[in-house]
Amino acid sequence: MITADSRTFHDALPDGGRLIGLDLGTKTIGTALCDAGWSFASPSGTIRRTKFSADKAALARLIADQHVAGIVLGLPLNLDGSESPRSQSTRAFARNIDDLGLPILLWDERWSTQAVERAMIEADLSRAKRAERVDTLAAAHILQGAIDGLASGGGSLI
Repeated sequence: MITADSRTFHDALPDGGRLIGLDLGTKTIGTALCDAGWSFASPSGTIRRTKFSADKAALARLIADQHVAGIVLGLPLNLDGSESPRSQSTRAFARNIDDLGLPILLWDERWSTQAVERAMIEADLSRAKRAERVDTLAAAHILQGAIDGLASGGGSLI
């Protein structure tokens, strides 16, 4: 089930459960995990993208190893809220992983990378360290926004 409605997603997980957040890039997939009570998101790592089948297998292993109950996938929208080619690519990715059997929530990620970049610059991380960490930190930012929205019963619906 793929949805942009946080209520539908929440209803698919009535007992909570651990969630994985994904920041889908062209070279990597940033991942983050949250606790089963949806309190906090933590960066988990990146999956280096190769062929889709290998990417999906790596994601499936991570999901199984971490006992994940649902997926939050960052949806890159234009600043005006319209869809872009990257949005369409993300929606296609969601359709292609739907057979993993977990509910998928598409979450507005318009400012995630910029917010994470700004925080890393303020923390005085080098350009190399920022490049190494940006995808997984963006995934954590996306996931934290989603779990905060789910906990409050609302959030940024797409």
